[in-house]
Amino acid sequence: MGLFKEVKKPVIKSGGGSGGEISNLRPRYVEKTPPCIGNCPSGTDIRGVLTTIAQAEAYGRTTEQAYEIAWRMILENNPFPATCGRVCPHPCEAGCNRNDKDAPVAINAIERFLGDFALAKGLKPAVLTEEKFPEKVAVVGAGPAGLSCAYHLARRGYSVTVFEAFSKAGGMLRYGIPEYRLPRNVLDAEIKRIEDMGVEIKCNTVVGRDISLDQLKSGYQAVFVGIGAHKGMKLRVPGEDAPNVYTGTEFLNKVNSGDKVEVGGKVLVVGGGDTAIDAARISKRLGADVTIVYRRTRNEMPAIAPEIEGALEEGVKIEFLAAPVEIVLENGRAVGMKCIRMELGEPDASGRRRPVPKPGSEFVIEATTIIAAISQEPNFDGFTMLKEGKDWIKADEWGATKAEGIYSGGDDIELGLVTIAVSQGRFAAEAIDARFRGRQLEKRQRPPIIKSDKMKLSWYKEAARNERQKVPPQERGFDTEIEKGLTEQQALDEAKRCMSCGMCMDCETCWMYCTNSCFVKLPKGQHYKVKLELCNGCKKCAEECPCGYIEMA
Repeated sequence: MGLFKEVKKPVIKSGGGSGGEISNLRPRYVEKTPPCIGNCPSGTDIRGVLTTIAQAEAYGRTTEQAYEIAWRMILENNPFPATCGRVCPHPCEAGCNRNDKDAPVAINAIERFLGDFALAKGLKPAVLTEEKFPEKVAVVGAGPAGLSCAYHLARRGYSVTVFEAFSKAGGMLRYGIPEYRLPRNVLDAEIKRIEDMGVEIKCNTVVGRDISLDQLKSGYQAVFVGIGAHKGMKLRVPGEDAPNVYTGTEFLNKVNSGDKVEVGGKVLVVGGGDTAIDAARISKRLGADVTIVYRRTRNEMPAIAPEIEGALEEGVKIEFLAAPVEIVLENGRAVGMKCIRMELGEPDASGRRRPVPKPGSEFVIEATTIIAAISQEPNFDGFTMLKEGKDWIKADEWGATKAEGIYSGGDDIELGLVTIAVSQGRFAAEAIDARFRGRQLEKRQRPPIIKSDKMKLSWYKEAARNERQKVPPQERGFDTEIEKGLTEQQALDEAKRCMSCGMCMDCETCWMYCTNSCFVKLPKGQHYKVKLELCNGCKKCAEECPCGYIEMA
């Protein structure tokens, strides 16, 4: 950060012969938060990651040195860059100020590039201390929230045991997301890194059956509950108990567990979220003709937009403004679904227009298998003490529940993004550590977010966004990863598109525009010192600073 020599602000006469008084305003450096960081649930220092890569040569680093530094920046908050670089819907890019120039920086693609680089190089996470503390922590659930909590506790010197009900770790990352979106060797490698830090994962261990929550409370000094939401919700229509009617999570779990599922030639999927899209695309790979039935329009579909596009590319059909009324049975099996046409009314609590049935518009769609992917919820067997009425588990901003020493995060609190679960696991780890060590908890307060109207967008050159290539629809299979990663050159070019919103990038603009030679270059990374006694308050430095780092005061 730049340095200023504190001096009084005298009224300076202009040196250009005008003799008039000049402004008493003086420049100051004020760091701002770029909107990409503000939009990232994990709070990753995205600007730092991108500028580290973009300025590698200027700082005398090789590109590989810069990649490793940038990867370690991500791991300060998130142990799953290769995973999140594939499955995160990247809300950071929606906030990117470059949207108002040409196109957002491909942040998610760079995250994947760095994650894959680290896996290829066998890089190991850094610990925060070499000290080993006596307290032990139990984590229930090896999903993104639980594994994140375990990782951040292990970094801090604690012994952690994870209890996982399924046969393998990963939670919804493994049992909900298809392999064509998230290759299992990538997920396995990032989980293995956490195990290599000393975290023990006990699979096929169901809390509430094999061991009780009370036993964990007595044997460990803190417990983190991250059981997820693996229980699919029913349609609540007649006939849905037929053997060829599945919930979305049940269907995905079976397929992702390697079970053989016979779906027949015509599959109906009910729902408009990511689970519905994943179930539809898997059914297509199983050889079926697939139709999604959704009660609203495409504009209201909560699924990730590129995933909807992918499903349509692969031949999945969508029947909009239709809702199930009854499952049509024949000899105890579903052979079709009676639906009713809908129209959109006033917005509901979600902000989307409420679908309203149109009387007399019923119709039947034939089916050999029906998948209800309308929503999901946690299975609270063994955890009823934490459930609060109709609500799920409630926790404060640090993950603390109503039970002393028990923390929680992830989908058992509220269905959300992987990165939200990861951040909740981290906050809980920080809270557990603070409790053990007797420290006060304090969330980092970031500077105000800077928007594009406080920057000089014209200073930046237009540069096309580097997009990830996709495997053609006809070549896609169960384990064929659809999206390819960026090449190294693409990643470098893309990182250089970052505008370093709200933080100095040594562009030298202020130094060049200052007619009084107020700006003095400092060693690399320290930016500039300003000799305020030479400044006449002309404001040119602040007006021309492209990233909005300089303010007049």
